Amino acid sequence: MHAPWPSLAIRPTVGDLVAGVSVALVLIPQSVAYAVLAGMPPERGVAVGIVAALAAAPLVSSPFLQSGPTAVSSLLVLGTLSGLAAPGSGDFVALAGLLALMVGGIRLAIGLSKAGELAFLLSAPVLAGFTSAAAVVIAASQLPVLTGVAPSADNVAVATAQVIGQIGDWRAEPLLLGAATITVVRVCRRLHPLVPGVLVAMVGGLAYSAANGATAVLGDLPSGAPMWSVAFPGARADELLLPAVIIAVIGFSEAAAIARTFAIKDAEESDGALPAWDPDREFVSQGASNLAAGLFGGFPCGASFSRSALNRQAGATTAWSGLATGLIVLAAVPFVDLLADLPVAVLGGVIVAAVLGLADPKPVLALRGESRQQLIIAVTTAALTMALAPKVHWAILTGVVLSIGAHLRRERLILTERWEEGDTLHIRPTGVLWFGSAPRFEAQVAAMLDEREWEGLAVHLQRLGRTDVSGAYALRRLVQRAEDRGMAVTMHEVTIGSQRIVERVVGFHDRNGPDTGVSPPSG
Repeated sequence: MHAPWPSLAIRPTVGDLVAGVSVALVLIPQSVAYAVLAGMPPERGVAVGIVAALAAAPLVSSPFLQSGPTAVSSLLVLGTLSGLAAPGSGDFVALAGLLALMVGGIRLAIGLSKAGELAFLLSAPVLAGFTSAAAVVIAASQLPVLTGVAPSADNVAVATAQVIGQIGDWRAEPLLLGAATITVVRVCRRLHPLVPGVLVAMVGGLAYSAANGATAVLGDLPSGAPMWSVAFPGARADELLLPAVIIAVIGFSEAAAIARTFAIKDAEESDGALPAWDPDREFVSQGASNLAAGLFGGFPCGASFSRSALNRQAGATTAWSGLATGLIVLAAVPFVDLLADLPVAVLGGVIVAAVLGLADPKPVLALRGESRQQLIIAVTTAALTMALAPKVHWAILTGVVLSIGAHLRRERLILTERWEEGDTLHIRPTGVLWFGSAPRFEAQVAAMLDEREWEGLAVHLQRLGRTDVSGAYALRRLVQRAEDRGMAVTMHEVTIGSQRIVERVVGFHDRNGPDTGVSPPSG
């Protein structure tokens, strides 16, 4: 069981401190890299890394979640704001802060209203298609940095084609630095999860720059502590509302997946019950981290799978590890300017290395043998993510609409079995009787009633999932039609999900006849 709020009520352990240090060594370089990916000044990423971790720690339900900049959130920020202001400009930074505040407010409202299950409205196929494609997009977005070729297009797919088309102009230095960075990060990860491969790669990049004078470096970074900011363009909030909702839910889906995955692993390892984790509480913690990010001039953030996994592997047992991470990064702020000579190709390699594991088509391909319809939804979401990047929020919205449409289509298809026992017509609807399926159900039964003169109608409802008021009205009209023809109407086995509405609207207690001993067909 987790402690009641605040999460820091439990005493810290040595493992929490070790985990906090381990995560901080990864968070510092990742924060810089993800800020650049989001179109923000690099130092803003460090600020988000600090305040997000400090704000979320007292409120989390999972002790392993590590909040801060993430690759997917950064891509969503760039896609949302790139059409509204020039990346890196003052207007862009101000809009990013406002966006973070809106994302934080939405998550906080969802969590406090106990509506955390909203995160699960994003279907698995949509998430699988988006995540795998977003990883490809993020990696492709670093091609200009890794090749030294600057495309003219903003669209990632077009820009990638332009870079590939100028392969003769690719420069060896950034290619080698990027490839070396990716190799170092992945090799260190294989050696041991606690080996800070990102930090090792950055130190190597700085050493190369000092010895050889890299041509493209990060440049001067302000080394002051994060500063409170209230200069937000509130008049433009309406332009950010839809992206803010999408980022709020998409970003939380990642946090929810992390928390649930680790809860299941803990249950398997301890051979016990599934440890508690609370989506409402996680919405609150992630809302607080984004509010803090916005108030300190940052951008929307989330929970990182790689850093959270490292946190768990390093021995974290309480939320104190997240607090330790934030404090250690804060202590490192005076030394951030040491990154000024870091080759930007190394940052590009860090970003690519971070998302390689997400570019996995297997969850999408697995749908081939499970659901053709859901495969189409996943592939469509993935294709639109790559085609529309960086404005990937439209791809997500399309995937959600397609998922809802597919669900409604299935719900419409109510089936009505029939059989005869003498002059009595027996019917058994299967499915959900709601305003979308009620007309079809009513038409099916009306056609059966018109076939001949019946003496009785027996309605078996054991396969009816649930019924809304429109469905109950349709059922009442059919009963009334049968009774107007002099038929005796009985109802049998009304399910719990339909019992209350059927009782109120149709009055089935008055119609339940004695048990006739007639059993419906087993099929």
